[in-house]
Amino acid sequence: MSMKAVVYTGSSLPSIEERPKPQLLKPTDAIVKMIKASICGTDLHILKGDVPTCAKGTILGHEGLAVVESVGASVNAVKPGDRVVISAITACSSCKFCRKGMPSHCVDGGWILGNTIDGLQAEYARIPHANASLHLAVPGASDADLVMISDVLPTSLECGVQLGKVEPGKTVAVVGAGPVGLGVVLNAGTTTCLLCWRLTDLPRGLYSPSKIIVIDLDENRLQQALQVGATHIIKSGPGAVERVMELTDGEGVDAAIEVVGVGATFKLCQDIVAVGGTIANLGVHGSKVDLHLERLWDHNITITTRLVDTVSCPLLLRLAESGRLRAGNLATHTYKFSEVLNGAYGTFSAAAQHNALKVLIDFE
Repeated sequence: MSMKAVVYTGSSLPSIEERPKPQLLKPTDAIVKMIKASICGTDLHILKGDVPTCAKGTILGHEGLAVVESVGASVNAVKPGDRVVISAITACSSCKFCRKGMPSHCVDGGWILGNTIDGLQAEYARIPHANASLHLAVPGASDADLVMISDVLPTSLECGVQLGKVEPGKTVAVVGAGPVGLGVVLNAGTTTCLLCWRLTDLPRGLYSPSKIIVIDLDENRLQQALQVGATHIIKSGPGAVERVMELTDGEGVDAAIEVVGVGATFKLCQDIVAVGGTIANLGVHGSKVDLHLERLWDHNITITTRLVDTVSCPLLLRLAESGRLRAGNLATHTYKFSEVLNGAYGTFSAAAQHNALKVLIDFE
């Protein structure tokens, strides 16, 4: 039996190809039938040649919602017929990195879907280590909400809010208002349960930072940032640093969160971070950037980097089920699989022209 899939060709445009339907290869595998997939900025980095681990001929995609079709003999966490959120990170749950809570570096997993093995932008997909890499969908959340829990929300929480040391009363700047940047705003503006890793009955926003400043070139995305909880927006360019300093009494921000992946935005974070603050890098950098230690060496700052581990997926699913965290509106466009190249990829590749944030691929 064959299926259709979006395949990386080594050029700036993927292709649609017929591929054999995947089969169970190990007892820990599951085969899933895709319901919704999404295009990530990292997929565009692959198309630009910034991710050398992704070989030509690989099926793209690492975010999605699916229904389980079959499972290997060792899989007991899900069963055929279950609707599941697919983690962007595959976790064996037993290697030294998984035991450290770092499945992004799993010795038999990590970010492999749509990178080193075939991914999710296809009618069917094979999911290794299904027990730890698939999460049961929760009632009350939309398909779009659930797809955001594959990657966008865990990345923004783990790599941005947590590593940025976002705490009550602190000032935060999010540089880049794409889906992950807006996810940072959503997570940072939610209650302390995201920081202490447990659900509480506290009202939304009780432990949010005092200021969430979002900086971007795109006016539409800045307006979206206000909709999801930003307290201030600044258009990137001349005067942006000065405006941040005005908003922070000349001190800069406690957390500067970089969500673009280019030298200019990393420099901007260095220009606006306060003494004792943190620069949390989320952006995928395809080329070198400058670190201005001649200015920062005595500022007591912390610079963090991280590949998402998706260990927060169970928490985010509980928040989605309770109605306390909704991110489905980040999906601004949905296309049928038959429209994936000109529609989905065309729109996402020119996101500013289409006011696009997250683009979904609908297999149903």
